[in-house]
Amino acid sequence: MGKHLDYFIGYGSLVNAKTHNYKETQKARLSGWRRMWRKTDMREAAFLTIVPDPACELAGLVARVAPEQWEELRERELAYALLEARSQVTCDLSSDTSLAIFSIEDGKHFMPDDTSPVLLSYIDVVVQGYLEVFGRGGVERFFQTTDGWEAPVRDDRSRPIYRRHQHLDVTQTDIVNAMLRNVGARFV
Repeated sequence: MGKHLDYFIGYGSLVNAKTHNYKETQKARLSGWRRMWRKTDMREAAFLTIVPDPACELAGLVARVAPEQWEELRERELAYALLEARSQVTCDLSSDTSLAIFSIEDGKHFMPDDTSPVLLSYIDVVVQGYLEVFGRGGVERFFQTTDGWEAPVRDDRSRPIYRRHQHLDVTQTDIVNAMLRNVGARFV
């Protein structure tokens, strides 16, 4: 991408504002994509990406990124390609504002396995963000619009591996646990 971008839309851990310092944020909708748990050769644990799905719409968080912040954000989102997405995002920004999404390129992501499971500490961060921004209904919609729940989950909550982990209160923890039971999560 040659031109400077102003904003990104987060659809996973970036929805949790406690994991970054981008202050200008707002709720948004991303059309034509669906979340999926995947692994790559670039990370040990599985994480979220998006794949095209014309029938799906995701809730997310748009945030402004200052020019000097892009390098740090690109390091955080190392395994992802950066794609221009303004035409697919509904939010309160002018239509000429540049806006990006992060997605792992086709052919570079695979189904998680026992050696590259989804971290519970990562799920906790994502769900906490959705609870704070979109409420309980937003969490339910997150689970409905995410594929790959058959992926193994490593319970690292007591000793978090995910480096941006957050403390969840009892209510948040209960919601995460209930939602994982509902999707039949398999712990390893």
